[in-house]
Amino acid sequence: MHVTGRRPDGYHLLDSLVVFADIGDRLKVALSPGAPSMTVTGPMAEGVPADGRNLCLRAAYLFGADAAIALEKHLPAEAGIGGGSSDAAAVLRALTALTGRPVPPGTEALGADVPVCLDAHATRMRGIGEVLAKVPALPPLNAVLVNPGVAVPTPEVFRRLATPDNAPMPELPALADPAALALWLGDTRNDLEAPAREVAPVIGEVLSALEAQPGCLLARMSGSGATCFGLYPDTDSAGKAAAALREAQPGWWIHPTILR
Repeated sequence: MHVTGRRPDGYHLLDSLVVFADIGDRLKVALSPGAPSMTVTGPMAEGVPADGRNLCLRAAYLFGADAAIALEKHLPAEAGIGGGSSDAAAVLRALTALTGRPVPPGTEALGADVPVCLDAHATRMRGIGEVLAKVPALPPLNAVLVNPGVAVPTPEVFRRLATPDNAPMPELPALADPAALALWLGDTRNDLEAPAREVAPVIGEVLSALEAQPGCLLARMSGSGATCFGLYPDTDSAGKAAAALREAQPGWWIHPTILR
């Protein structure tokens, strides 16, 4: 997550490699009379609003469709993994399928990650989220996602950013295996990690715990935090790392996944 500038209107300019996990929330969307509405259930539903603060509901208003949205929340909220943006993109795709109308322009107004989540393929994301470019095909990445149960509000992280004027991400070459990609990622940055660790020092503990697992190729914070990821050479090592972390930290949200 490279932060490369700030526009006069206050929006930060980003340069980031975005990949997608094989886990997520679940949504049901149906057209209904009256204004858009939604419900939130699921194991991670606590504290998730079902009103105009929720990106799913805002997506329905942006689309201009009256819809009933049922969100089953499995990902932690305010976690830096784009769960809310991905949910909003899913609502937009569902409304396109239900109405036959295209997704309206300006989805970045909902959140920087919404445009890239509409496509849901590994992508280089720049600008305020609206500049998207294909990247060379990535090898499937065995990873473990860990969130320590601490919400990290994105605006607070950006407020603590020392400077918005940082170097962009280097060009991504074609890489054949996870170890090569991890080596390349080692020369990139997440400019939001330092301010996020000021907000939630436990992020440092999460990164250390991931790095300590056998076979870890790389451990980094995702987005604006507090979720972190560790990359591992294969499914077996990722599964063993997740099991060891769950035993050591039963209160943390821990999931092995494949990133693509």
